[in-house]
Amino acid sequence: MDFLQLDTSAAEPLYRQIYLRLRDAIAQGLLQPGDRIPAARALALELGLARGTVESAYGLLAAEGYVEARGQAGTVVTPALARHAPVAPAPRALPAHDNLGDAASSTRPFQMGIPALDAFPRKVWARLAARAVRAMQPQDMIYPPWAGLPELRIAIAAYLQLSRGIDCTPSQVFITNGYRNSMELFTRALLQPGDGVWVEDPGYPPTSDLLREAGMRVVPVSVDGEGLMVSHGIATAPNARAAIVTPGHQSPLCVSLSLPRRLALLDWAARAGAWIVEDDYDGEYRYVSRPLPALQSLDREGRVLYSGTFSKVLFPAIRLAYLVVPSAQVPRFEEISRTFAAGGPALMQHIVADFMNEGHFARHIQRMRRLYAERREIAAEGLSAVLGKHVQIDPQPGGMHLILRMKGYHTDRAVAARMREHGMSALALSERGVLPHGASALLLAFTNVDTPERARELGRRILKLMA
Repeated sequence: MDFLQLDTSAAEPLYRQIYLRLRDAIAQGLLQPGDRIPAARALALELGLARGTVESAYGLLAAEGYVEARGQAGTVVTPALARHAPVAPAPRALPAHDNLGDAASSTRPFQMGIPALDAFPRKVWARLAARAVRAMQPQDMIYPPWAGLPELRIAIAAYLQLSRGIDCTPSQVFITNGYRNSMELFTRALLQPGDGVWVEDPGYPPTSDLLREAGMRVVPVSVDGEGLMVSHGIATAPNARAAIVTPGHQSPLCVSLSLPRRLALLDWAARAGAWIVEDDYDGEYRYVSRPLPALQSLDREGRVLYSGTFSKVLFPAIRLAYLVVPSAQVPRFEEISRTFAAGGPALMQHIVADFMNEGHFARHIQRMRRLYAERREIAAEGLSAVLGKHVQIDPQPGGMHLILRMKGYHTDRAVAARMREHGMSALALSERGVLPHGASALLLAFTNVDTPERARELGRRILKLMA
């Protein structure tokens, strides 16, 4: 039963996850009235859970009338349900740009923005967390510093200098509670309502949404095989006040911004007095060479702000990110941070700082880079073996998702919608931009596809939806 995959890291208790999945399966008709469901002992053995956990879920289903115990005949879906419409609502359809910010009780296959949670060093994390709790003093229980804990800002500055070529001081690092908070800090500090801002097209839809909510004028700029087409941006809006870019692995095409384009972008910003926000959301994950230096490392005029996040390299629920600002802008960001910053609980910041300072962070990234290279190959080969007649998988230098170009009459929007209806996550490339591109492709994360068998099984599920 594919719908019974559980998320052991979710806040939702396991018994309730089982209850919800069986209830929804009955409502959707995946389990018909009279169908027998697995015995509690057998299902507990299959899922690796205590029998009492499964029995608690079954008890709740029975109490609400979804199932009936038949003694030696086992437990079945209540036959009387055949005379009534489904009483449980079908799962809410995921929005077209489902991504890291779309909260769900469990991870769906191919869900974007979710790292390989099964490979996270939870024992190390638990030990550091326990130590941080034991060491808490009264002064640790007051409001945390508005720009973030000094020890975490120091750790981030040191890491960025070694890994991304960014020469910054801890005072330039501002801790936020996610990318959205980083963007809010940036717009409040340096922009005014009505300012034009370049965004990549196709791109990351929440960026445009955030800018519009802040009163900015969004300017879509085309992307090709070398990344953002700076010449298009200059021709369209030469006096724009900012550009939001993903130069390491463009979101969603995964291309890297070429050196000539990087220099052209920096030159435009210097001449126009504009700002560049470098969203380096997964820059660590490059598989054909070492990770590229950050765009900020080329900045000599103090026009680039570097945005990083722990969601992709640790786990999304951590809700911690950071923004590195030009040194001349530190006073302005300190002023704005006193009012608007929300860097997250001090305890979580302490744990992350210890995780970085003791070397666990760097080792984790190295392990994940090797693991993702393997899983990318597994997913690409498995899906190609099943879907090769219908899609072409683009080779990519890095990132955390695959691009499946549609062949023939299939369209990405229709297939993505069917996948979401059938318990999988999928994004349609054609929905991630407003300019005419004509590209039809599926965006599927591979980070949690762990075996060739799993990749082929998911491929077969997609193939049925293409029939």
